[in-house]
Amino acid sequence: MPSLEIEAFFDENTNTVSYIAYDLHTCTAAVIDPVLDYDAAAGRTSHASADALITFLKSKSLKLEWILETHVHADHLSAAPYLKQQCGGRIAIGECVKTVQETFAPIFGAEAAFKPDGSQFDHLFADGDAFSIGEIAAKAMHTPGHTPACMTYVIGDTAFVGDTLFMPDYGTARCDFPGGDADILYSSIQKILSLPAKTRIFTCHDYKAEGRDHFAWESTVAEQKASNIHIHEGASREEFTSMRLSRDKQLSVPALIIPSVQVNMRGGELPPADENGRTYLKTPINVL
Repeated sequence: MPSLEIEAFFDENTNTVSYIAYDLHTCTAAVIDPVLDYDAAAGRTSHASADALITFLKSKSLKLEWILETHVHADHLSAAPYLKQQCGGRIAIGECVKTVQETFAPIFGAEAAFKPDGSQFDHLFADGDAFSIGEIAAKAMHTPGHTPACMTYVIGDTAFVGDTLFMPDYGTARCDFPGGDADILYSSIQKILSLPAKTRIFTCHDYKAEGRDHFAWESTVAEQKASNIHIHEGASREEFTSMRLSRDKQLSVPALIIPSVQVNMRGGELPPADENGRTYLKTPINVL
């Protein structure tokens, strides 16, 4: 019988949780939101976080079928191409990544050959698309608001929600990036909260809410509806959007947004090398 197992890997440098979801019966796996280590001061990438995923995959003799990105992250670089090179699998994201690419390609002065058509990914999911992890049924849900391309992956009795929701004591995602929308996020979260009450929710980040002394990333639909500080059951659309807009005005720009977005909109690939053979990341001035 199919049996879904989840292994979480927390990167404290970026407060990111990557996951391996696998079917114990068929030894088939998906990796969700892998992290490429990046030293911003030195401009250097490394693979310790991704290698931990690879070590686990190999220790369990798992076949990597999918590398799932919940969205174009603004807080860490994706290790998806490195994982694919080492273990195989298809890199996938929501089809509205095209909107994100159209927005950010001019901001970062992308080369003329860059195509904002999602072709940098192996597969683009539409809302409601069905797929599987081994014998375990899965579904892609379009849950925009944080970004236009955000996806929730419902795999068995679990939902990997990216940045739409955090732990109940921390709340919900910001909506002030280009293409973000608090009203749309409210609707997206209602889709997630309409899943069965026992559905396990796995978030992409945790920042330790005030008063909590440990990192956490797993809750349930029932727990989110009962106690999410921003969008618990009974919180109106108007209350949520007003809170979100006010709160977002107080937030700083993520430390790694500039390198992250211009890499992640390319499916995790670095920009092409310059004429001198070196690769550069661009910093737009007075834009973000």
